[in-house]
Amino acid sequence: MNNETFDKAQFIKDVQDNVKNLYRKTIKEATQQEIFQAVSFTVKDVIIDEWLATQRSFDKQDPKMVYYMSMEFLMGRALGNNLINLKAYKQVKEALEEMGLNLDVIEDQEPDPALGNGGLGRLAACFMESLATLGYAAYGCGIRYRYGMFKQKIKDGFQVEVPDNWLKDGYPFELRRPEHACEVKFGGYVRAEAGENGRTRFIQEGYQSVNAVPYDMPIIGYGNNVVNTLMIWDAEPMNCFELDSFDKGDYHKAVEQENLAKNLVEVLYPNDNHIAGKELRLKQQYFFVSASVQRAVARFKKNHPDIHQLPEKVTFQLNDTHPTVAVAELMRLLLDEEGLEWDEAWEITTKTCAYTNHTIMAEALEKWPIEIFSRLLPRIYQIVEEINRRFILEIEKKYPGNQEKVRKMAIVYDGQVKMAHLAIAAGYSVNGVARLHTEILKNQELKDFYEMFPQKFNNKTNGITQRRFLMHGNPLLADWVSNKIGEDWITNLKHLKKLEIYADDKKAQQEFMQIKYQNKLRLAEYIQKHNGVEVDPRSIFDVQVKRLHEYKRQLLNILHVMYLYNQLKEHPEMEFYPRTFIFGAKAAAGYKNAKLTIKLINSVADVINNDPSINGKIKVVFIEDYRVSIAEWIFAAADVSEQISTASKEASGTGNMKFMLNGALTLGTMDGANVEIVEEVGEENAFIFGMSSDEVIEHEQKRDYNPMDIFNQDQDIRKVLMELINGFYSPNDPELFRDLYNSLLNTQCTQFADTYFILADFRSYAEAQKRVMEAYKDEEGWAKSAILNVANSGKFSSDRTIQEYVDDIWHLDKVTVDMSVVED
Repeated sequence: MNNETFDKAQFIKDVQDNVKNLYRKTIKEATQQEIFQAVSFTVKDVIIDEWLATQRSFDKQDPKMVYYMSMEFLMGRALGNNLINLKAYKQVKEALEEMGLNLDVIEDQEPDPALGNGGLGRLAACFMESLATLGYAAYGCGIRYRYGMFKQKIKDGFQVEVPDNWLKDGYPFELRRPEHACEVKFGGYVRAEAGENGRTRFIQEGYQSVNAVPYDMPIIGYGNNVVNTLMIWDAEPMNCFELDSFDKGDYHKAVEQENLAKNLVEVLYPNDNHIAGKELRLKQQYFFVSASVQRAVARFKKNHPDIHQLPEKVTFQLNDTHPTVAVAELMRLLLDEEGLEWDEAWEITTKTCAYTNHTIMAEALEKWPIEIFSRLLPRIYQIVEEINRRFILEIEKKYPGNQEKVRKMAIVYDGQVKMAHLAIAAGYSVNGVARLHTEILKNQELKDFYEMFPQKFNNKTNGITQRRFLMHGNPLLADWVSNKIGEDWITNLKHLKKLEIYADDKKAQQEFMQIKYQNKLRLAEYIQKHNGVEVDPRSIFDVQVKRLHEYKRQLLNILHVMYLYNQLKEHPEMEFYPRTFIFGAKAAAGYKNAKLTIKLINSVADVINNDPSINGKIKVVFIEDYRVSIAEWIFAAADVSEQISTASKEASGTGNMKFMLNGALTLGTMDGANVEIVEEVGEENAFIFGMSSDEVIEHEQKRDYNPMDIFNQDQDIRKVLMELINGFYSPNDPELFRDLYNSLLNTQCTQFADTYFILADFRSYAEAQKRVMEAYKDEEGWAKSAILNVANSGKFSSDRTIQEYVDDIWHLDKVTVDMSVVED
């Protein structure tokens, strides 16, 4: 199915047949959800042919394959993106219109698969799409969460977590593959016995286990017939029901295995504020890693008799520390199942595993208490202990008598298993995800490892896929770009550079701003429908959408909105260009200050949006349940991209790239990939503020920052902070926001007050916001900057990132798919 081979009559007949066969209905009788399913199954038939051809091509060409292992894959809706990559979107839209159906309405029936939450998962999704588009063999490996993280509801301004039952109607783009199921074991003990040739055999006994069953989802390359696979694992009990236990009255034991399996795949990131949550999280990680590594080894052995050749054909890319247990699991398979000696197994493992670090935040560099790790994964723990013992010998050899080095670098130390240390010790590559991030890792967080293994460290600046975030999310702009420069940008984003000649063209500027206005109208209608708030599409759409964390500083943003509101109330005559501040974010269920920040945003919105005295000059909107499908509309409509993390804290960011691609101007600190964005587009086409990463790090090291000095000296800031505790935004509970106030001023509350330098950067941020307002008044100047942002976003394609991974780390082979090899 593509624009050359599309048979409209056949497509219409297939949709009608699917409605009839699936639901015993005609098109007129079917619901929109049933039509979505019928259309998706029609498209899936085409995908299956390409999927089969891809697998046959893999068998024939025997390419090296990357297994991209990630706790999250934030895929977004599949139907529209699949049609785009099949090059059949417009043809299908027309065929459906002939049937009296609307593709936009049909797409809205699809739930966002609840397989991820933040940037980590969205990056994994972009990478999978780019791998297929570039023609490289890849499996994504993750968990088929039943409910994901949660669906976010806002009730009385508070975040409420409700289950995200995305599978309730069935998901048409997945295939259950029980023939590839495998067993994953937890707990018990390890018995050693003498084996052949005097080797000791290790046998795990007394364990509980689950059956890991893969569900495959197709990942379609753009216009090249390549369909890779996202392999997400579901857990099923080994024995569904123990009738013997039930008959004896032990009802709990009767369903024990079923409950273990159910809990493993229930939610993404269970609340780990308690031991049970920590245990479940570790079990989840081992569950999908063990299943994926077992599957990869089995697939390799099918065509390759010599296990020593594994690194020539397989790479495991560990997406952050969550899948790091893959190192020990691969060792277990090589030692216990394949019968290799330690040195042989280690040689293979250290040439097969590579690690991406996604964070500078200490809480994300996972550490597991030995007590939990050894009890849940006894054999894995033995292997980690031995890796650690040998690694310490290596450290001592390089740094004789330096116990400080051992303390800083050991994998097992102070009662903890340190997963990042394991990944670096065993991985053949360690990469950061933006140039600044990688330099901070090398010079600060992982300095000791960098000094010991400089050859392992490299940078791969993140990217995004233009097929979803421009072609699908912003079709008006995508068509405009293609009309101006042709369609080469779809697979080579650097072609956007050709748009630069239109930056000063008055007609092009007007066309561009009209497209932005249409996208703002679309979002304004969504906000009116879902929030009941009328926003002016001619106002500045100032947007911050991302995971809610204190370092991302949504609090700085809303404190500044409070400040602007105070200014308008005190000086109603002041010149002020209307602003719409749009927020979207989920806070982790156990993250108190993050959830309180959501409540503050909504409380401020309630006050400001209902104050007629400011004539609608400021509107504040919190978009509930922020997810990929609504993100596409938000990026298309945004004028200003808020990227305001404390410098040195954001590894990269990819939202910043999506906004840039859609012609929003960055308001940000010199942090993460903002540094590279500003390099590409020029500081005159962005609004930069705040301390540098070096300044932040220096303050942290000297511990010489006292926010109370700012509070005492700046009455505007003082007024805003007092409004947190005087009931201005919560008259029924004046103490409601006390914890946020304390986090900014009270040294008893955090490691030190204002950990993320919100007050230190406040005035610089306010000045940058003034520059935004002045710049927006000059429509031609703004249009020029916006067009230049689009034109200079070519570097930030995930296609470029993936090609760098291939060239420097994975060394994959290009695959060509011959459709004639599909067997009947």
